[in-house]
Amino acid sequence: MEDDNGDRLTRQLIPILPGGLTMLTRVMRKMVKIDEEKCDGCGNCVIACAEGAIQIIDGKARLISESYCDGLGACLGECPQEAISIEEREGDAFDEEAVKHHLEETKAETPLPCGCPSTTVRQFERASVSEATGSQESMLTHWPVHLSLVPPNAPFLKGANLLLASDCVPFAYAGFHQDFIKGRAVVFGCPKLDDIQAHRQKLTQILQQSDVQSLTVVHMEVPCCSGLVYIAKEAIAASGKHTPLKEVTVGIQGDLK
Repeated sequence: MEDDNGDRLTRQLIPILPGGLTMLTRVMRKMVKIDEEKCDGCGNCVIACAEGAIQIIDGKARLISESYCDGLGACLGECPQEAISIEEREGDAFDEEAVKHHLEETKAETPLPCGCPSTTVRQFERASVSEATGSQESMLTHWPVHLSLVPPNAPFLKGANLLLASDCVPFAYAGFHQDFIKGRAVVFGCPKLDDIQAHRQKLTQILQQSDVQSLTVVHMEVPCCSGLVYIAKEAIAASGKHTPLKEVTVGIQGDLK
C-alpha cells in the first residue's frame, strides 16, 4: 500500500486499552540517524531541531520520537562531530499535530546538561534605567548570542534589527551595550577562528526565515575581522532579501573609525 507521496505504508494494530485497538501507521521515509560513538553531547542539534525531536539523554543526542522527525535534516549542519545523517527506513509517520502538542508541553526553558546560558534559547525584557543611578546596565535581551548556536527561527530574531559583531569588539569599545546592542538582536562570531562558511550559511538562514529589518556589522580594524562584512554581503545575496547593511569599524584602542 502507498500514500499520496508514493511512500510504502504498513499498518500495525497495537493495544491501548483492554479490549481496544488503535491504528499505527508505519512508512518507508527519511529520518535522522545519530551515531552515538561520534556524538559528544554538545546539544547543537537540539537547538536546530524546530520540532523538538532530539534531546540530550545520558550525555548523548537521541531521537525521542520518530513521529516528531520531519526528515528534512536541519540539524545536520549543526553537528561539529558529523554524528547525524539522514537515512531511509521504516518508522512512524511524521505527525505534525503530535509535534505541536509536544512543543506546547516543552515550552518552558530547559537548559542543556552543561548549564551554559548560550545553549538555551531565551528572551527577556529590560526595564528602563535611570541615568541618576550612575550605573551601566546590560542591554542584552536574549540568549544564545554566538552565531553558531542561534536557531534561524529564534523568536528574538523575528522582524529584528540585527547586530553582527566580532568577538573582540565588546572588549575594545566601552559603549558597546548602549551604542550597539540597545534595540537590536545580537549575534557574535570570529571570521579568523570560526568556520566562516558555516557562519555565512547560518546568517543566510536567519535572513530568509526571520524577516530581519536591518543588519549592522561591527568589527575591529584588523584585516581578518573585515571577513564579517564578507559574510554579511554573501548572506544577503544568497537569501534573496534586500536587507539594509551598515558597517562600523572599531580601532584597536577602542575608538570608532
